[in-house]
Amino acid sequence: MKHPFDIPESKKIRLIINTDAKNEADDQFAIVHALLTPRFKINGIIAAHFGKHRTDYSMEESYEEVIKVLDIMNLQDEVNVYKGAVNAMPDEETPQLSEGADFIIREAMKDDQSPLYVAFLGPVTDLAAAYMKEPAIADNLTALWIGGGAWPEGEFEFNLMNDINAANVIFRSPIPLWVIPQNVYKLMRVSIAELAVNVKPYGEIGAYLYQQLIDFNFDMVDKYIPNMIEHAKQAGKEIDPKSFEGWPKGEMWHLGDSPIVSLLLDDHQYGYEMKPAPRITSDMRYVHYQKERLIRWYHFVDATFTLQDMYAKLKLHYG
Repeated sequence: MKHPFDIPESKKIRLIINTDAKNEADDQFAIVHALLTPRFKINGIIAAHFGKHRTDYSMEESYEEVIKVLDIMNLQDEVNVYKGAVNAMPDEETPQLSEGADFIIREAMKDDQSPLYVAFLGPVTDLAAAYMKEPAIADNLTALWIGGGAWPEGEFEFNLMNDINAANVIFRSPIPLWVIPQNVYKLMRVSIAELAVNVKPYGEIGAYLYQQLIDFNFDMVDKYIPNMIEHAKQAGKEIDPKSFEGWPKGEMWHLGDSPIVSLLLDDHQYGYEMKPAPRITSDMRYVHYQKERLIRWYHFVDATFTLQDMYAKLKLHYG
């Protein structure tokens, strides 16, 4: 993609995005924002599953959604799309191998001086598979994960729920890891009116970003939450309906995946602490059992910086 401005080559990074793009309406905003960012050299996007709580074909739906976004932006020939794992790990010893995991390995082991970052907007299933197949990748990439509950106790969180086993594999691995937990990514509050003014008017992709969120807002209430609860029950799992009380709220949304862009533009030096990686229980609580394996745990992301950068880039490209 041709950008309206450039930055020194030495400041650019390689980025792989792993996205459960059809889970709801915020992944698309993060994907587009990243594609409009000159700092990022995006060689591939991996479609991730989002469990079987709503559909048996979640990875395939994510794959088709990524293709659709790239087609609207006329980038279908510039960015490769890979299929990730279809299912979560059944236990902590059985990786779910995929072409997406193989792509992570190839990029990590490539002779390239540009730093490699892999951003996960859903479960970390494909990172766990890549690491278990080729542990040497731990020395060659940094992972960002939008997921997990608030420190220090943990809580129900959707991305974590979709593969607790994979999260435990990554938490105990030596992979450099930045965690943006639920209490932080929900700082990305936007109103529908704000999106109508700053996103909808800017190109076919702006109109699509806006409309797909509007559509999902209605579908979530009418279809997805009831179906998700019923699907989980049939699979022998329970989702507490109270987890969705008050969400969606009607006239606002959380663009919770967008911090992957702003944190890679500026890592928010005072927005995180290095924490000992916990072990995660089946009910998504944290067990603090060691002090050697440290991960970067964010407690703040600048929502204004994140959103204003996205709006500016949409206007520069499509204004």
